[in-house]
Amino acid sequence: MIPSPAEYLLRCDDLCPTTPMDRWQRVESLIRDFNLQPILAVVPDNHDPQLEDASPDPLFWQHMHGLEVLGAVIGLHGYRHLCASHGRSYLGLARTSEFAGVLAETQRLWIRNGLRILRTHGLNPRIWVAPRHGFDQSTLDALNAEGIALVSDGFARLPFRRAGATWIPQQLWGPVEKTKGVWTICIHPSTATDADISSLRAFLSHHADQFTSIDQILFRIQPTTLTLTEFLYAEAALRRLKASRAVRRARQFMPF
Repeated sequence: MIPSPAEYLLRCDDLCPTTPMDRWQRVESLIRDFNLQPILAVVPDNHDPQLEDASPDPLFWQHMHGLEVLGAVIGLHGYRHLCASHGRSYLGLARTSEFAGVLAETQRLWIRNGLRILRTHGLNPRIWVAPRHGFDQSTLDALNAEGIALVSDGFARLPFRRAGATWIPQQLWGPVEKTKGVWTICIHPSTATDADISSLRAFLSHHADQFTSIDQILFRIQPTTLTLTEFLYAEAALRRLKASRAVRRARQFMPF
């Protein structure tokens, strides 16, 4: 049964020591002011130059650990965030992926190494967050072998079981008022504008009591395979998102 009224989760992506501290502090203040228990998607060993926006922060890992103690869930956000594979992924939202299509043995090594790095820094990663939503069955098999059974992805309105994993849907990239369901709002602290943060703060001011946590969701909802109705809903939402992204890409190359 789809929860009513709607419940929300916050997910923060692309976190690594070179996340600019001033931009991160805007988000951390929201987390603390509204007592949120977000998903913190941490890149274990970032090699992506697009995420090197600042000098490494020596207190980064301490910040992540402090929020985990307060209830945040640490997400394994890939390994090095280098998306060079053109393999077919479950969702197919991006043209390239870090994991989808990569040899299963390599994926196992990357996931094992990524988890080791996060744990070495005192974190307890519990959920998978794929860069660019790119992963395949080999990814899920490798995660399962390492004891990670949760995935933050998918476009249904409630958690579900698929391919041996429990999926916590992630459908939004900004605050949108919904009437029912479980909705994850994903933000990227490094690139979020001041207007984005202000919009999220305003939304939280009105809906703070509807923000929940992964543990609370899984306590109340027993994820199962999606019903046909919910499966069709999720597929339609995915098609709409792909179409809108295709339009945006086409506009980038339109002559002026």
